[in-house]
Order: sequence, then C-alpha cells, then structure tokens
Amino acid sequence: MTWDVVVVGAGPAGSAAARACAEAGLATLCIEEHGTIGYPVQCAGLLSASAFAECGVSKRSVQNEVSGARMVSDLGGELLFDARATKAYVVDRCLLDREMAEEAAGAGAEFLLKTSVSGIRGFSLLTRGVRGREEIPFRLLIAADGPRSSVARMLGFRRPGLHLAGIQADVPCAVDPRYVELHPNASPDFFGWVIPVSATRARIGLCAREGAKDHFDRFIARYGENCVHLVSGVIPLGVMPQTYGRRALFVGDAAGFAKPTSGGGVYTGIRSAKHAAAVAAACVARGAFDDGSLRDYERLWKEDFGKELDIGMKVLRIRQKMTPKDIDRFCRALNDPDLIKTIVEHGDMDRPGALIRRLALKPALARAMGILFASGVRQILTG
Repeated sequence: MTWDVVVVGAGPAGSAAARACAEAGLATLCIEEHGTIGYPVQCAGLLSASAFAECGVSKRSVQNEVSGARMVSDLGGELLFDARATKAYVVDRCLLDREMAEEAAGAGAEFLLKTSVSGIRGFSLLTRGVRGREEIPFRLLIAADGPRSSVARMLGFRRPGLHLAGIQADVPCAVDPRYVELHPNASPDFFGWVIPVSATRARIGLCAREGAKDHFDRFIARYGENCVHLVSGVIPLGVMPQTYGRRALFVGDAAGFAKPTSGGGVYTGIRSAKHAAAVAAACVARGAFDDGSLRDYERLWKEDFGKELDIGMKVLRIRQKMTPKDIDRFCRALNDPDLIKTIVEHGDMDRPGALIRRLALKPALARAMGILFASGVRQILTG
C-alpha cells in the first residue's frame, strides 16, 4: 500500500497533522518511535488558551488554570499581571498527547508505535521497530519529529541555528495557583519559570545555551531539595531556511517553530500542521508533489505566524544583551497601572507583536525608553 501521507512523530504537531489529513480523506499513517505516546515528557506543559483550543480535545488533561503572571527580577523589581480569567492551562502532556492521537485515530489515521525511521529511499520510508524492518511507500511526508529531526538530516535540510537546553522538575512547594512566575535572571540567555500545578506543587525549570544544569541547580535550590520528576529537552529557535521540499513538509519543532519569547511550540506546531495538511490534500488531489506545489505551505505559515517568530527572535537577541540590572530597571519602569492594564487586556502568549506596538504608543513607557533603546528595541517598536 502507498500512503497518501506518512507523518513522522506523534506529538501534538504530528497528531494534529494526522487528524487533519485523515479528515481530508487522505490515507494517513503516523509513525512514533516510542512505545507510549506522550512519553518521555519534554515540555513545560503550559499552554495558552489559544494553543489549548487548537488541540481540539477535552479538558481531561487540564491540571490547573492560570489567570496571570508574576515577573521577578531578583533585584527587587517585580510585576504582576492578573486578567482574572483563564489565560493559560497547565496540562498533563501525556494525557494531552494521547487524546490528540486518539482523535486522529478516530478520524481514520493509523498509528505505528515503537518504530523509527532508518532511511529514505526514493518515495519510501525505511523503518525498523516492532514489526522489524519495513519499507513504507508514501506520496508525501510530514516531518513532526522534533528538534533533532531525522527526516531533515536524511534529506539534507539545514537545521535551525540556535538550540537551548531545558531542564525542569516537579517540586512540592507552596505557590499561588493563579500565577506563573517568570525569573529572567535565573538564566543569562532566557528565563526561569515556576508553573503552578496546584497550590502545593509546581514545575520549576529554565533554559540556557550553556551550563543549563548549573543554572538550574542554583535556581531550584530556592525551593528545597525534594524533586518529584526531572525532565530535560531541547528547544530549537530560528526557523530552518526552507521548510518544504523533496516531498516533505516540516512542522513544529522539526521546522524550528518554537516561540523565541517563551520557548512554547504547541500553538505554532498545530497551526503549521493544519497548513501542511491543507497543502497535502491539494497535492494529492492534483497528483503533484514537486517543490513548486509544496511551496504554498511556506507561504501559509508565514502569513499566519511568521512575523511573530521574526519579532520573537529580535526580542530574544535584545534580552541576551541585557544585564540583571537592565532587567530590574525595566521591570520597575513597566510597573505602571496603565501599562499593566494594556498588558492584561492585549497580552497574547502566541502573538506578542500587537501588544508591543500598543505599548510603543503609551507615554508611560517613556520611563523605560533609555533601557529599551540601549538594548536595540527601537526597530521592533517602530516596525
């Protein structure tokens, strides 16, 4: 049998792609190297309300609902944003991923677990796993196989330029379940986080380019020595130069779609998966799989969220130049009632560009301008 689409990877992006392809009437197979979907966990498990809605699942995986955030500079500056309504969900990623796979299977996609890709020969995927060595013919591949994408390597595609190492632990501690805490000085490259699973348990972690374990050990020491569950992973930042070609479309982390402002990849992963499925359906209908036919995919995701990723990379580069004192001064400058109201009303974890432009028009932001311009943010605010 020749599959219309073979999806490699059964994370949220892969299952979303498989579901959308199956719902479009395509013969769809999803391959997953692990024996259990959703494991091992390599995600903080905090999804914006928009990202959770994109998943198209029940609230079975939801452990907590968050209404705001507290940013702590560690030098005295602090900001609190509270929308007094659910802005994000803390989820059990194992349950979420499994339910997304179940929805895809219910739509008609087939799944093959404990199976990894060992090569690509012409229009066939070479695999090895629970059924031994196989050759699986396909018309189109959707690569959703994460930051170390084997499909990209086998096809010779250039990878995203920056990777951050992430470490996170579940820790029993007293926290306010309404707020995520952000600690920008916990890491020189990114930030640390405290995500409340409940009033007595939190996920504490950070990302860094180098020395992540050392930064993590210093950060988590504030919260005691007990650790329930420790996980690590890689976040790719910066989109790969080309996300289509040679009968393959790259989605989610495999394409480098993680948001540079937060490291989250579920929203962009699922959005890209749906665009990939739409292009796949059009290609199958026409029987055309050349690079020219696949190019529409890149146009679609760029129109959808490409500008947000560009802004995010600029913000990340600025953040990496800021000293702890700069961050503290910036926190204090933003602690203005009008600015906080604007952030609460218009803040969007997935699409921060609109908020940045609104803030640029606020007179109260003048107090922070010296820091902002010294950091090179002028082109973001005026772009």
